[in-house]
Amino acid sequence: MSHLFDVYPLYDIEPVKAEGSYLWDTNGTKYLDLYGGHAVISVGHCHPYYVEMLSKQLHAINFYSNSVKISLQEELAEKLGDLSGYPDYKLFLVNSGAEANENALKLASFHTGRSKVVAFTKAFHGRTAGAVAATDNPSIVAPVNYNKHVTFLPFNDVDALENGITEEVCAVIVEGIQGVGGIQVSSDTFLQALRKKCDETGAVLILDSVQCGYGRTGKFFSHQFSGIHPDLMTMAKGMGNGFPIGGVLISPKFKASYGLLGTTFGGNHMACAAGIAVLDIMKNENLLDNATEIGEYLMKGIQEIGGYKELRGRGLMIGIEYDFPVKDLRNKLLFEHKMFTGVAGANTIRLLPSLALGKDEADLFLEALRIEVTSLT
Repeated sequence: MSHLFDVYPLYDIEPVKAEGSYLWDTNGTKYLDLYGGHAVISVGHCHPYYVEMLSKQLHAINFYSNSVKISLQEELAEKLGDLSGYPDYKLFLVNSGAEANENALKLASFHTGRSKVVAFTKAFHGRTAGAVAATDNPSIVAPVNYNKHVTFLPFNDVDALENGITEEVCAVIVEGIQGVGGIQVSSDTFLQALRKKCDETGAVLILDSVQCGYGRTGKFFSHQFSGIHPDLMTMAKGMGNGFPIGGVLISPKFKASYGLLGTTFGGNHMACAAGIAVLDIMKNENLLDNATEIGEYLMKGIQEIGGYKELRGRGLMIGIEYDFPVKDLRNKLLFEHKMFTGVAGANTIRLLPSLALGKDEADLFLEALRIEVTSLT
């Protein structure tokens, strides 16, 4: 009998139904979902409009890309450009954050004719060979031929980037807010210095917005707090609300040519339908404003509870770092209070709920956190 390749630790919980910010398992137990599969569920589980859009598309044509015209791709690109504030950037559609970052690096290399990459500690998302090479995650061993092209600099260190980014560098890639890195927020000074240094050296500035983009922080992209414009922005996760889709937003400075980039599944009908539905819901239900409002509400409530070492984040991307391992705290939230949360490292609880999360759901979490933190401190 064949089995799954065992690389993920799994809870013995099988979700079979979901709606909004809630999940139900095979036993009928109801859970509050404050993690959404690493920020994937952006507009809530099984949103009626989302379900309707995908159902209609499934009954029309469920797949095709690359070799024929698909008007849904143009609709998605137009709506994304308008809502994100980048109407003059072009969109290349792929299937995941890893593929988005791989294509961004490839495009930067074609554009500059260089091969060296500067990344920052736990810099960005990736599971392909090139993407893995530019992460300092010690649990992943990257191929030697990729490693020699990547230089790591300390995150949020302006002096280090001034000395480490030279005219030999092809691309600089960084998350606006690090997810796996513990919800570390890029400072405005750091991102502005990065933009200036890339302009001086001709390096391409890539903002990995796979997790911190798509409205999660209250702005469409987290770097927009700093007032900079990257050359390339990569995205995925919340882009399809659970349907696999990713993309690269590309500055007008890059010239497209046939065969420059490629993808098999990217931009298929179903993925585009999912992406359009997400953007429509975000716009019609003012979810960027909601992310700001509920994020501030949660941060204030967490501050009042106290007991933490450091509280970081923006909007609905929140990290609560304690001076003790949070495994037991997370398990109590899950098994006693029926709430899904995430972790970053050993000591940080990570919250990445739907952008449609309401105050009632936020209050449920705050009360559960108060009970457990009080019992620990």
